Amino acid sequence: MRSLGLNDVYLAYLTGYYKLDDLQTLGFGLRYFSLGSIQFTDVNGEPLNTGRPNEFELSVAYARKLADKLSASVSGKLIYSNLAAGQQVEGETIEPGVAGAADISFTYRTPIDLNQKESDLTIGLAFTNIGSKITYTRSIDRDFLPANFGLGAAWDIQLDDYNTLTFAADINKLMVPTPCQGPDCDTDGDGRSRLQRLFFDQRNLLFVWRCPRRSRRRNRRTMYSAGVEYWYDQQFAVRAGYFNENSQKGNRKYFTVGLGLRYNIFGLNFSYLIPTTNQRNPLDNTLRFSLLFDFSAFDAEN
Repeated sequence: MRSLGLNDVYLAYLTGYYKLDDLQTLGFGLRYFSLGSIQFTDVNGEPLNTGRPNEFELSVAYARKLADKLSASVSGKLIYSNLAAGQQVEGETIEPGVAGAADISFTYRTPIDLNQKESDLTIGLAFTNIGSKITYTRSIDRDFLPANFGLGAAWDIQLDDYNTLTFAADINKLMVPTPCQGPDCDTDGDGRSRLQRLFFDQRNLLFVWRCPRRSRRRNRRTMYSAGVEYWYDQQFAVRAGYFNENSQKGNRKYFTVGLGLRYNIFGLNFSYLIPTTNQRNPLDNTLRFSLLFDFSAFDAEN
């Protein structure tokens, strides 16, 4: 995001898990998002004081193997969003937003015969961010969390003792109303689309699965992605993928390329995002990396 003149904005996360036995696993996660130093202004653009908006999410998860090929997990999380605490907007004092949510997921994995090569198909289903609404004032009107439905599949092929190939694809669909952006959005005479009207007039709903009237409008909230991964001796990986989002719902369209390395208990992953549209995006040309520590390797050595 430094191309936008931002050098103090970052997203950090820490996750881990512990196997209770062959059937059960506990997990935890912590995500922290810092927006850096922000100059607040009034409605006329006059500068006020500065602040450092930030958000974090703390989650705990439990996973269990239900059958030889089927597993399920559930996680609960606490969300704390401090974007402009203490500021005054139209006579109301901004406060940190607090919300709770849950994720529910299922995983099905089965072997597939493929010309005497080892092959596995994995299918995943997830409902995420299902929970309370959030507000930053004392108003009774609250906003939806980004509840999401995800469905994906991965096909692992063991080419030989050293080479492994994986093909993956998934779809994600927001289960809450989203503002309509673009010249072909229908309005009802007051500048609001039907989707926006549904959002404001039905705030008591936990989440909304369908947009009104047209399936074409519903499909605009569906995101598609696909990728391929190659491993050599489970020590070196090369990855590539593509992500597509509707132009009225963010217009994120990009390729990703990546590398992975493993050595003893350590793992290192890199990825680079390459946009495919002329629209400026804060994620353009973003380099990401992650570190992996496999503590179970100590037990294997002992």
